[in-house]
Amino acid sequence: MRKAYYILLVLMILTISCEFHLRPSDSYGEKSELEISRYDRLESTYLTTGDFSALQQMNTGYPMETRTLIEDVLKLGEVNDPEINSKFLNFYQDTILQSIVSDVEVEYANMDDVNKNMSEAFSKLNKLIPDFPMPHIYAQIGALDQSVVVGNHSIGISLDKYLGEKYPLYKKFYSADQRKMMNRQSIVPDCLNFYILSLYPLKNFETSSQLERDMHIGKIQWVANHVMKKKVFNNDYVKIVSYYMKNTDTSIAELLKDNNYSKIISESGIKVKNVQPQP
Repeated sequence: MRKAYYILLVLMILTISCEFHLRPSDSYGEKSELEISRYDRLESTYLTTGDFSALQQMNTGYPMETRTLIEDVLKLGEVNDPEINSKFLNFYQDTILQSIVSDVEVEYANMDDVNKNMSEAFSKLNKLIPDFPMPHIYAQIGALDQSVVVGNHSIGISLDKYLGEKYPLYKKFYSADQRKMMNRQSIVPDCLNFYILSLYPLKNFETSSQLERDMHIGKIQWVANHVMKKKVFNNDYVKIVSYYMKNTDTSIAELLKDNNYSKIISESGIKVKNVQPQP
């Protein structure tokens, strides 16, 4: 179990390390409500029909999203490569990927429920945390790579990773435990986790103990649970944070800034072996 959390933390930090930028015309921090931009629809149109106008709209309306997808998610090469459009299109001519593109557009023809839950969750964070930067959120279709890509107040959701735990193709590549989180209901908590971590990363990650890494993920998962008013994540580290928050008057903002996990464990009242105090 600890190994799984370590892998998750590493993947989250590697994802966040990419540099993404918002379009200059956007000012998402001023919005009280969020709506997921349907970049995936333009992508689907181009990948299934080769419609050049859809590609033009991707490049002009979503330049950073397109760069991120091609260079960082799919790793097909540089976006300014004269042959990159052909490489991008040809890559998705694989029959499995074409099926995924089609299934995504059917499953997510309507995202009103996701938009509503996303807006409510991030609006609550905006009220709980002073100067909380509201993100720009968009949907894309990857190739079963990252579920969520985050950077510079932007969140990209790869809808191909959320087609439901019973989606036949997933059984070939993912365990039963992994498939449990590959559904529509997991989009919002995943976005919360990745985005909060981008704002509050674990300092001195390389020299931190495994317990500190586990606790850091547990802390972020507890915040996601609190914001959504659901026990989406339920593990020992989340429980420790839950006990701590019940027994102190610590605010959410203070909790996220506090990396003194020996103190959090001690004040939670839960006994944990081999706790290494921070200097």
